[in-house]
Amino acid sequence: MEYLIKIPILSLSSILVLFILSKLMGNKEISQLSMFDYTIGITIGSIAAEMATSLEDNFMEPLLAMIVYTLVAIFISFISAKFLPVRRIIEGKSVILYDNGKIFRGNFKKMNLDLNEFLMQCRVNGYFNLADLQTVILEANGKMSFLPKSIKRPATPEDLSIKPKIENIVINLILDGKILKENLKFINRDENWLMKEIKKQGFLHLEQIFLATYDNNNNLSIYKRLDNKNLSDPFG
Repeated sequence: MEYLIKIPILSLSSILVLFILSKLMGNKEISQLSMFDYTIGITIGSIAAEMATSLEDNFMEPLLAMIVYTLVAIFISFISAKFLPVRRIIEGKSVILYDNGKIFRGNFKKMNLDLNEFLMQCRVNGYFNLADLQTVILEANGKMSFLPKSIKRPATPEDLSIKPKIENIVINLILDGKILKENLKFINRDENWLMKEIKKQGFLHLEQIFLATYDNNNNLSIYKRLDNKNLSDPFG
């Protein structure tokens, strides 16, 4: 019976410690992790699991190990940011796989990359013909970057000599029937103005509104609250 109480307590404690240590190491997406970061993360997670199921009174040992791994990760991250050679050793460096019609087979071998996998990644990113590409680079995080030939890339406003108007973020003013007063202050408006605007669009009560947004063109977009479910499958 004692174990049934101890294990949940240790599990919650390990989750809390793991969360704190993860925040100390910094927020990164999985795709941004270096091989070293990934290995450290898996190791700390394994130790946390061991700590959660430690039925003896030695839970301090895995806790200390987690702290040591975290400190090492923070130290490595610090010196990697300060010294480029160390960063290249820890995180690796980018490698050119394809450039100007040439496939660099030696780099494929060096990175243990199969040609079929390379072609699949090209297709996944919308390039079914290598002739459409100028350069393909395998980044240090394992992702591929594609540079299409100039005649194949989408036209930009600069290409068309167009100067589009600068767009700002869209501000949420109402969420699920509740007015976001700080956002109203941000756009230099008040609740009286907002209520007048929503009445102009046929809404009498805030409860009728699920979302209301305000853009840089001074447009107030209102989305009605619909409690009924749409069960149709447009892709079936």
